[in-house]
Amino acid sequence: MISVFVRLKLSLLRNGLRQSAGRTAAYVTSAVLALLFAAGQLLGLVLLRGSEHAATVVVLLTGLVALGWAVMPLFFPSGDETLDPTRLVMLPLRPGPLVRALLVSSLVGIGPLFTLCLAVGSAVALARGAFAVAVAVVAVPLVLLVCVALARAVAAGNVRLLTSRKGRDLAVLSGLVIAVGIQFVNFGAQRLGRAGGLSALDPAAEVVRWVPPASAFAAVDSAGEGAYGEAVAGLLLSVAALGALLYAWRRSLEKLMTAPDGSTLAAASRPSRRESAASSGPAGRLWPEGRAGTVMQRSLRYVARDPKTKAAWVTSLAIGLIVPLFNALQGTGSVYFACFAAGMLGILMYNQFGQDTSAFWMVAMTISSARDAYEELRARALALALITLPYVVLVTALTAGVLGDWQVLPDALGLSFGVLGAMLGTGAVASARFPYSIPQDSGFKNVAPGQAGLAWISILGGMVTAALLCAPLIALTVWLNATGADMAARLFLLALGAGWGTLLTWAGLRLAAPRTADRLPEILTAVSKG
Repeated sequence: MISVFVRLKLSLLRNGLRQSAGRTAAYVTSAVLALLFAAGQLLGLVLLRGSEHAATVVVLLTGLVALGWAVMPLFFPSGDETLDPTRLVMLPLRPGPLVRALLVSSLVGIGPLFTLCLAVGSAVALARGAFAVAVAVVAVPLVLLVCVALARAVAAGNVRLLTSRKGRDLAVLSGLVIAVGIQFVNFGAQRLGRAGGLSALDPAAEVVRWVPPASAFAAVDSAGEGAYGEAVAGLLLSVAALGALLYAWRRSLEKLMTAPDGSTLAAASRPSRRESAASSGPAGRLWPEGRAGTVMQRSLRYVARDPKTKAAWVTSLAIGLIVPLFNALQGTGSVYFACFAAGMLGILMYNQFGQDTSAFWMVAMTISSARDAYEELRARALALALITLPYVVLVTALTAGVLGDWQVLPDALGLSFGVLGAMLGTGAVASARFPYSIPQDSGFKNVAPGQAGLAWISILGGMVTAALLCAPLIALTVWLNATGADMAARLFLLALGAGWGTLLTWAGLRLAAPRTADRLPEILTAVSKG
């Protein structure tokens, strides 16, 4: 069975590359870049041999690689067809031989080759003496097998999730996780530079060295130093982890092949208690009556259920918090950086009708006058403000707390409220004047082909207009700080910013409402192109 599955894996790779020249070029390019990067890492690890911090670098690098293998199936479920064992449930296969065949076939690919290069370089960097070389010979394949088994066990344990709508949500959010991870790596590198070198990582390495599969290379280092007991213990930890992962993988396969899923169970004829409670009771009375409450609930359900809308919200929430807070942690920020959070969430008001895609025709059927359009846009703005206002207060307070500058909290909040109001108002106008479609068939495209110009005009034009509208508030804030304003003046600026933002939002909604009602056919055509 092992040879059959290896040939199957090679056939899947070959036939996938035959689909199009573009896919072949992308695969070859990614393979070359990955191998070049792996060769560079291998050379760097070899040159690290003899350094006093070699074990620290190798242990932490192995831990990061293992973490990457663990999360890869969650964020890229469609990257490898063989990650879905449900394709094999109708075949007369036993879990034991199936696990062995899938494990060996999983060693075919760019990822295992990349990991093997890092493992070989790590072994060369740490092996000192005959016993350490012997331990390294065992550690290299052991680390590779643990990483591959970890990815397979995670994929098998979450296959129902990965093949559902939530799995597609994770795929859409993968870019966000990578972006946030890069910010953490950048922050860690800056802190490491100020700490004076790799010695700052030694405490973390002392913990990670006992976590498989990093414990296997920690065993190589221990063997080189003559600590034979620690070397054997490190290897046994990784061997035990491999056994536990294979056992968990096998149990998941048995469950997948024998347990029924939702497709084989009869649907419930009556609504669940949770669904019944959602439509009535105290929670249902929290929303305004009429169109406002209906539109607000619809908008918030988009946030919870639509992958593209959810990705936009999570991205804005994460980046809006990271930028001011990380600058504050580095001691280079200002409380006024919290306005970035208001701007990030204010962008979500732009292209309100595009997130409805072709379903916007159902909304268009309910708009027959400028008054209807005003109520629709106002409810959408209220739904956005329901999350944005407490979020902006939280980010501003956290930034002020980290910097220890509570005195400027009121005027920073006032400026944030003014920015948010300007973004809501200009976003309503941009939604009516420059609507564009958001493709639903791709997790990486946010604008339909041919509409990129509309998107740029909508967002950049709106942001520039919002900045100009907030210019008086910004100038007043600068003047008050330059003249040494007291707390009463700062509280006045807070009230002024909240009032100015409310006025700008109201004006933008009033201006956008008649244009929305008059341009319904054009808006429907524009947002349905994707």
